[in-house]
Amino acid sequence: LVFFSLQQDVIAGFLYAILILVVFHPVVDLIDNFNLTYKYAPLIIIMEKMEEQFGRLRIAKRSVLSEEPAYLLDIDVSKPAQSESSHFVAVSCSNQSIRIYNRATLTFLREYSTCPGMLNGVRFAHTRDSLVFSACTDGTVKCWDVRLATQKAAQIFSGYPSNVFISFDINCSDLIVCAGTEKVEKDTVLVFWDARGDTNCASKNKEPLGVYSESHNDDITRICFHPTKPSLVVSGSTDGLVNVFDINKDNEDDALISTCNSDSSVSFIGWSGKDYKQVYCMTHDEGFSWWDLAQLDTEEPITLLHVLDVREAVCIENGTLNYLVGGLYHEKADKLLLIGGTSTGNIHLISCGLDGLSVVGALRGGHAAAVRSFCWDAADESLLTGAEDAQLLLWKPGAAERSLAKKASLKTASSVQKRVRVHSTSLRSGKK
Repeated sequence: LVFFSLQQDVIAGFLYAILILVVFHPVVDLIDNFNLTYKYAPLIIIMEKMEEQFGRLRIAKRSVLSEEPAYLLDIDVSKPAQSESSHFVAVSCSNQSIRIYNRATLTFLREYSTCPGMLNGVRFAHTRDSLVFSACTDGTVKCWDVRLATQKAAQIFSGYPSNVFISFDINCSDLIVCAGTEKVEKDTVLVFWDARGDTNCASKNKEPLGVYSESHNDDITRICFHPTKPSLVVSGSTDGLVNVFDINKDNEDDALISTCNSDSSVSFIGWSGKDYKQVYCMTHDEGFSWWDLAQLDTEEPITLLHVLDVREAVCIENGTLNYLVGGLYHEKADKLLLIGGTSTGNIHLISCGLDGLSVVGALRGGHAAAVRSFCWDAADESLLTGAEDAQLLLWKPGAAERSLAKKASLKTASSVQKRVRVHSTSLRSGKK
């Protein structure tokens, strides 16, 4: 009798357990799904807002095609006081010139040329919206005052005789200019100058403060100062290395905070994340790497994401991503975005997350050829784009659609295409 009583209790308990699973399992699933949704709800809302924001961008202005069409390789906008709007746009072109436009109307204002030297990059000063800089292959960094029609540079920063500058930047306090060189024999250097001085008259050429010569072993293709910390600068090279420096240190070895390896020739670098403690880069073979410098003094890995080929990692509706243009950190959304495109001129915006990449928007119908440059203006949430069709476009939220026909692509090779070389496979080991 005792045996049969125990047997009945076991059977009853088993049936009760099954009943619990059948009745309450959906409730448990519902709770788990709710918790998952609650955890990621802010991210979902942010992504939806970003998709909506970029989805509202329309062509507001289109520059008039120049008599001498050229690829538009780099774009920057002037940085006036917060209460004002940007006044000027500067564009670096493949015909070895810088063109200045009115920011609101895209009306052409003037052009600076430094033939036979080739200009690389364009940057406005942070505190004076009339000063624009560019590096030159003649071994100088030149500064122009866009209020003046003269072709004479307001300041000239001279390097050493063998220097061929192919990248540069100016720090957020406008005190230091840094330029990177093409490799000449065994020399590849970062050159620094004191940017302070009287720009109302072109005085003698400024001599360098010093150089870093040990941290890269091939062409230095990109330089980017920290947005808010004037002593921090990151450099990228065809040797695959992305180096972060604190130039307040006494020597190059102490200044080198971190060396990250992208495993390929670096085409673009930038800062991202809250307080800009992250660094990212893109490569000439469309790879992407993303690092967190806040983890340098911890045991945690600093690599947030590494994608060998972004073209294979994202899915584009009715097409294929052909190339990357660059990246931007969207402060309001706290999101890093990549800008990519197609050979027909479509622009795709790609969100970066720890779990990978995802497309959040596309701009179509503006350009007829590959987009080479862009500039995001957070003040009015607008986008400037330049392409191989020689067109400069201003995209603004809710702007009236334009029915202007797209221009045909230029057929000449750009300076960027001519200069890109296969990256060196011999990389020295660096810091964490």
